[in-house]
Amino acid sequence: MRTENVKRTGKCRKERIQRNKITLPGTMSDIWNKMSVGTVCVTAGLTGLLSFVFLAVAIGTDYWYIIDVSNSRYYYGEHWEDLNSHSGLWRICEGKNACIALIDPFGEESKSVPESQRHLLFMQKVFVILLPLSLVLLVLGGICGLVSSLANGLYMLLFTGSYFLLGGALTLAGISVYIAYSKAAFAIAMCLYGHELFNNVYIGFSWSLGLACLSCVLEVIAGSLFLLAAKLTAVQHLQQSATI
Repeated sequence: MRTENVKRTGKCRKERIQRNKITLPGTMSDIWNKMSVGTVCVTAGLTGLLSFVFLAVAIGTDYWYIIDVSNSRYYYGEHWEDLNSHSGLWRICEGKNACIALIDPFGEESKSVPESQRHLLFMQKVFVILLPLSLVLLVLGGICGLVSSLANGLYMLLFTGSYFLLGGALTLAGISVYIAYSKAAFAIAMCLYGHELFNNVYIGFSWSLGLACLSCVLEVIAGSLFLLAAKLTAVQHLQQSATI
């Protein structure tokens, strides 16, 4: 009797293991089937559109870097409010005055910059090129995403996903160069005017840079979603060939 009970329990365990092995692939295939390629492509397209909007707003606004002297203990004179400033990629706005354009790194006025500050011009050239270029690549990526979604082609989706990831890398590179540029410019200002002038002065990055970072994240998400759509397309092609 004991040997029969042991055999029965062993058979029951084997049946449970076999059921689990059978149901696990079924659940995974159900998940893949529920995820439609069209839904993933539409989500990727909307994510890419948001990335374009955020980056366009970031490039066009002047709140990448701000300086606030309201809490400083240093006496700047009667018109100390004019020292508060916020700047973007193209110009700087000081106090209540009109905004002033930054030095054109490609123009004639850049030749008058001292040699000790030439590296700032080089970094300015880099992010002035990379960030607008990333914006243009987003437009072209949107066109590629629309064509690949309508064609439902595997290689087109793979290309579009890789394209968006490349655009995200360019955006990240431009943001990183701008951050390095701002820190280098602040270090030069500290050397020229002294540390006391900047005591209790708030100097930091603002919401325009935050929008650019968010755009970079959304761009990477859009590229990942297009790669996921390519994976789903490959799975569907395998299922169709298996049924045939």
